Amino acid sequence: MAEAGLTLHQLFSPAFPTGGFAYSHGIETLVAEGGLATGEDLEAWLETWARHGAGWQDAVLFAHAARGDDVAALDELASALSGAAHRRRETALTGAAFAATVRAVWGLDLPDMAYPVAAGRGVHLLSLEPRAALETFLLNAVSTYAGAAMRLVPLGQSDGQRAIASLVPVVAEVSDDAMRAELDDLGTFSPLMDIAAMRHETLQTKLFRS
Repeated sequence: MAEAGLTLHQLFSPAFPTGGFAYSHGIETLVAEGGLATGEDLEAWLETWARHGAGWQDAVLFAHAARGDDVAALDELASALSGAAHRRRETALTGAAFAATVRAVWGLDLPDMAYPVAAGRGVHLLSLEPRAALETFLLNAVSTYAGAAMRLVPLGQSDGQRAIASLVPVVAEVSDDAMRAELDDLGTFSPLMDIAAMRHETLQTKLFRS
């Protein structure tokens, strides 16, 4: 069990080469337009992402892939549910990078897929515990987006860590719900996030790819 936990931390560590650090998921747009300027704003953004946005969507897809469901169908669904071109590119490229590294390190037959599907499938192939894996996966995403906000706003390290800490109970709750969810429970309601993701491509100056 100890080794399995360490493998989870390796898979969803910032050092794992998915390229996730290059994406802000629309945070860059909100910062440029004045919609995200404080640590409290970041906490609200992260909670909305996890409960009502792509975080919930990714959690459900991950949970199904980690249980061994048909990943081809899940991958198609993940792509179809990506409302913005930059969001679709983000999940496709990070998923492909994740799968390539898993193939190279563990020798597993893991094809390129959307990130939550590839990550869930990797957990299944490595016989890791899905619930613990989902929590680690989501907290890594929270930390990645908090890091983007810390660079863009900018926010201090303490503000960023407070925002991450505030999401720990949310991550646990969303993980519980996602493990029980059916695919019919997929759905998001985060229109400002979606619009920010779509408007990102028109920013004149960009540090991030989404």
